[in-house]
Amino acid sequence: MMQVPFTVTFLGTGTSGGVPMVACNCVVCTSSNSKDKRLRSSILIRTATTTVVIDTTPDFRQQMLRENVQQLDAIVYTHPHKDHIAGLDDVRAYNYFSSKAMPIYVNAITEKRLRNEFDYAFAEALYEGVPQLQLMPITPSPFTIGDIHLTPILVMHYKMPVYGYRIGSFTYITDANAITEVERNKIRGSQVMVINTLRKEPHLAHFTLQEALQVVQDVGVPQAYGTHISHMLGTHEQLSAELPAYLQLAYDGLQLQF
Repeated sequence: MMQVPFTVTFLGTGTSGGVPMVACNCVVCTSSNSKDKRLRSSILIRTATTTVVIDTTPDFRQQMLRENVQQLDAIVYTHPHKDHIAGLDDVRAYNYFSSKAMPIYVNAITEKRLRNEFDYAFAEALYEGVPQLQLMPITPSPFTIGDIHLTPILVMHYKMPVYGYRIGSFTYITDANAITEVERNKIRGSQVMVINTLRKEPHLAHFTLQEALQVVQDVGVPQAYGTHISHMLGTHEQLSAELPAYLQLAYDGLQLQF
């Protein structure tokens, strides 16, 4: 199915602790470069008629205010870790102004976590002002929200299954350390992909910078952007000088047009 033109905005590009990290005085956390200020990882996808957010981070309210998001049609989740779900309560503002429940697209483990973390939003007797949510189960099959067509891509985050998404010629992968050949085939043919690049040192559940480079080369995507970046990776300026042209570091507020 043909995807209409859309814009991707990086709402946040940092790892779970954000950058700067609380109480850290390293060269990255004390940098004055705005590109070294990273909220937790999330993106905004906009067409002329539809607006979707992938993940509601602890910084969700701040991100929505910064980007002046007046309309939000749905939230799509990658997985249930706290740095990707914690801002869900702030959909209440959209409920209030739209007078509608917010569709939230979830796999089974994410639904279970949301029901536990935000139990008051799923109670039989809801009190006034709680988030109004419409659960939309995700399966491996492609699905459509308005005029945005998404193909789920199953990746592994250590032992946790996580969904990345392909929208037209764009692929978004966060919180991964393994992608099977079957799922890599869903990425191939993309013009741009986003991939988590946590740090240079090995990590149990995330791609290192070198591993991310290898994935990008393997799937043959001509342009990639690193996200879910920790303060351990280095400054934006330093890394930008070291990296090959086909992989750049994303930064908060960066916009891509498709």
